[in-house]
Amino acid sequence: MLKLDLSEKYFTSHDNKDIYYKSWTNNENKKAIILIHRGHEHSGRIAHLVDELNTKDTNFFAWDARGNGKTEGKRGYSPDFSYLVKDLDYFVKHITKEYGIEEKNIILIAQSVGAVVASTWLHDYAPKIKCAVLASPAFNVNLIIPGLKHILKLWQKIRGNYTVKSYVKGKDLTHDIERSKSYDTDPLISLDISSNILLELYENSDRVIKDASAINIPVLLLTSGDDKVVFKKEQKIFFDNLSSSNKEHHILEGFYHDTLGEKDRHIAMKLIEDFIEKLESGDNENNNINLFDSYKKGYTYDEFIKLSKPLNKFSLKNINFATTKFFMRTLGKSLSKGINIAEKTGYDSGSTLDYVYKNQAEGKLFIGKILDKSYLNSIGWKGIRKRRENLEKAINIVINKLEENKKSIKIMDIAAGHGRYILNSILPYKDTINSVILRDYSDINVEGGKKLIQEKSLENIVNFKKADAFDKKSISDEKNITLGIVSGLYELFTDNNMINSSLEGLYNAIEKDGYLIYTNQPWHPQIEFIARVLTSHRQSQNWVMRRRTQAEMDSLVENVGFKKIDQFIDKWGIFTVSIAKKI
Repeated sequence: MLKLDLSEKYFTSHDNKDIYYKSWTNNENKKAIILIHRGHEHSGRIAHLVDELNTKDTNFFAWDARGNGKTEGKRGYSPDFSYLVKDLDYFVKHITKEYGIEEKNIILIAQSVGAVVASTWLHDYAPKIKCAVLASPAFNVNLIIPGLKHILKLWQKIRGNYTVKSYVKGKDLTHDIERSKSYDTDPLISLDISSNILLELYENSDRVIKDASAINIPVLLLTSGDDKVVFKKEQKIFFDNLSSSNKEHHILEGFYHDTLGEKDRHIAMKLIEDFIEKLESGDNENNNINLFDSYKKGYTYDEFIKLSKPLNKFSLKNINFATTKFFMRTLGKSLSKGINIAEKTGYDSGSTLDYVYKNQAEGKLFIGKILDKSYLNSIGWKGIRKRRENLEKAINIVINKLEENKKSIKIMDIAAGHGRYILNSILPYKDTINSVILRDYSDINVEGGKKLIQEKSLENIVNFKKADAFDKKSISDEKNITLGIVSGLYELFTDNNMINSSLEGLYNAIEKDGYLIYTNQPWHPQIEFIARVLTSHRQSQNWVMRRRTQAEMDSLVENVGFKKIDQFIDKWGIFTVSIAKKI
């Protein structure tokens, strides 16, 4: 085994936050294990695995997560849980770039809260790592007092974010006496956790458990049999829902919550070593999964078919949906401006999105305004507005990259709606942008877009035309594009052949080393409500969507010749915005 050199460094994360990490490396090694510590802890508490794991020619990396250890900042705090997940994504990017290790040669070992961060990353970002080892993920923390979670949530609404102290002592974590004592005396351990992170831990866990079928990489799940800190039931549900063809679940009887720091942890080490060895000695079929046919088979297809079928006429659920639908088509439509626009043009139309983007409640009488505000504040529309922010951020990133590389800035959006978000994005760069082509199939959107172009005095660089976003030839004919954009479109259509045709057109239109920005909707908490109550722009039809996992969407983009280089997602996990480069 090659000798490893220990270094202490920092990497810069997505919001320019410097995050501390340890590395044990040898330049000859082209494999890596990333270690993610428990909540409240730090990289030093998991460093023993470097010596205790019998792995060959492997580099090790371990961070001090935001709010922990030697990473500066308020203890136990993060703006929201998604920041921690995005930090992990940037940590992996840093390792691949800085150390020349391919993503497919990376193994992730994560514990407790760290394992929830890791699980969320696997779900939301669809990385193509070798495998993940999840030890006692804290999907459901035992708060001891019944109903305390709801009390904490109510208190946060009243007073805002606050700090919660952990009740856990070293004796609750491990039978290893020395390790137990060191937990209670370690000056780098803080028992503080921000209320927003604790509550969002539950919310993210619930989402990832329900939708774990989106995860198809190999997973080894280790559950501590006598865990006093987290409940085990959710771990089993998560495991059962995984679509990974290579997955194992082992319950370690007698183990407390610190699975990888228990007195008899050699048992866990052996399970990890055996799992990795099996993957390395055989073909990892997960690397070659074909997700193209997901539109006609698989769990999102099954969900789509279920949502397409009517409910039992006399079921309570059907009566509830039917009542809501009647209310929105009558009183809602007459009082709320937003509902009125959506009922006329479709809840997925460009006109609806433009109104949601403006986010200014309008309606008849006082009650109409209140109703409209409630409509605009639904979680789906909050997610849409965050998607717009992320789109604008992604557009700005790409424009800056093109400027740095002294390339022309020629933008095309193939389904722009009214084009409000892209016009807002390009305003600061209007003197350096060469041209912008906006396309949409709808006369209403084209007319609205042209009006916005005039309002913003962008006629000299922006052209809006009526065109089909699935017409491969007409897209291909738009030559020398350096930034192609497709937002909020593919989510509305089930057939991957249509998406593939559109993407091929974009690939043909975009120059070598040019960029593609694309969106996806891997999850939605109101997907059944949308299917049963709302109508689409295809009038009189229910708005029934087939979700695409991020892995499926990324594979469609990669199959035509793009490589994803960055991704953004809202904190609810609903909408993603990705940047890919033509290679």
